[in-house]
Amino acid sequence: MSCCCCFVCPAQETVAIVENCGKFSHIAHPGFNCLLCCVGAGVAGTLSLRVQQLDVKCETKTKDNVFVNLVVSVQYQVRREAVYDAYYRLTDSRQQISAYVFDEVRAAVPKMGLDDTYELKDEIAKGIKDALAKSMSEYGYLIIHVLVNDIEPAHKVKEAMNEINAARRMRIAAAEKAEAEKVAVVKSAEAEAEAKFLQGQGIARQRQAIISGLRDSVSDFQSGVNDISSKEVLSLMLLTQYFDTLKDLGAHNRASTVFLNHAPGGVNDIANQIRGAFMEANAGLPAGAGAAGPSLPPKKTA
Repeated sequence: MSCCCCFVCPAQETVAIVENCGKFSHIAHPGFNCLLCCVGAGVAGTLSLRVQQLDVKCETKTKDNVFVNLVVSVQYQVRREAVYDAYYRLTDSRQQISAYVFDEVRAAVPKMGLDDTYELKDEIAKGIKDALAKSMSEYGYLIIHVLVNDIEPAHKVKEAMNEINAARRMRIAAAEKAEAEKVAVVKSAEAEAEAKFLQGQGIARQRQAIISGLRDSVSDFQSGVNDISSKEVLSLMLLTQYFDTLKDLGAHNRASTVFLNHAPGGVNDIANQIRGAFMEANAGLPAGAGAAGPSLPPKKTA
């Protein structure tokens, strides 16, 4: 603002308060304004009509006895029609606004817990704005907006809150992991059950094929060789199957040790045991009731 003895030039969005011999005379608006300096006219002060912001940091205690620092930003403006009141009725507008902010914050926050303070900060800001608008309007000020920009508890309290949040998230993660493992186990069990079912079907078909093959072999053998019974042919074939089984066990990479009776009459004993088992089955006796000698080899040990 330019000012000399006879004129004053306030900047845009600024007004000057002109007094005549210490008494209010008029308001000088932006631009060139003449002053009657010869009769004691002069500029007492200026006021900005722009939107101003005041950041107020206040400390208070929550309902659960936690001390927190709140940073409240107040955006305010001098009303154009109330410049006289804004200049003459209030000595320090910023101090007055700060006092109302402190009063409202310390009246509202102690009724809330720490978590509620974070969740209801908009309600706190609204309460501050309503109180300021009601009280500052008579002094020529318009409260445009109030924001609670920051809520900062003590450092130890903040660390404790972070630990609680981390523990809660870890608990949720553990529950989700356990649920995933449960699903994996269930699916694995279902797959194993399905595999065993299919394996059982395969074994049943395999045995049916073996029985069919044995029946065909007995028929073919009897048709080519005379004076031989079906039992003798079946005993010979079972003995052949027995040696094929031993061959497969020996060819397997992870086969266990198999102990066999290699005495001169060992093979004959095996044939007699197989033949005796069939005879007992035909007679309706339990297996092993009439068989003599040791149990049928091979004997497998882990």
